[in-house]
Amino acid sequence: MTRQTHTIERLDPPVGDADLRDLARLLVDAVESGAAVSFLAPLTLERAEDWWRGTLSASRPGAIFLVARDAEGIVGTVQLHPARAPNQPHHAEIVKLLVHRRGRRTGVGIRLMRTIEDEARSAGFSLLTLDTKRGEAAEHLYRRIGWISAGTIPGYALDPDGTTLHDAVIFYKDLNRAPVQDRL
Repeated sequence: MTRQTHTIERLDPPVGDADLRDLARLLVDAVESGAAVSFLAPLTLERAEDWWRGTLSASRPGAIFLVARDAEGIVGTVQLHPARAPNQPHHAEIVKLLVHRRGRRTGVGIRLMRTIEDEARSAGFSLLTLDTKRGEAAEHLYRRIGWISAGTIPGYALDPDGTTLHDAVIFYKDLNRAPVQDRL
């Protein structure tokens, strides 16, 4: 199997129609594959485009959107959103790490996370947080790249099927600490 080349880049609003459509396809693919990313199945391409359009246009100053591209278009994305509280100028949340099924297990997720961590450091953030579904590949990825579990919240959200509750694991990363080597 040939390993595809992926480029990681910052996506700054306004976003063109082709990128908006690629992001929507990525979100639909995530929901169709059972990823717990805040949506219930079925998710239409139009609804996904509306969500991306709203998210991009309503983003606060300092928000960072990254995308990974391959020969077919956007294959992955991740976002950073600064904390809203005035006493947390050092804190940001990482959300919506999405990797299309065609790009999974190729290192795209790790590269997106490393890049968003570097972008966060450059922007002056020292504490990052995120949540993910317990037991999924993303939980293992975060642990592998040095994120620390702060705990689990039982019955946190519904799976895309709309009936099954799942637990969420809350993670944090202190960017001032020496990086932990990835665990293979």
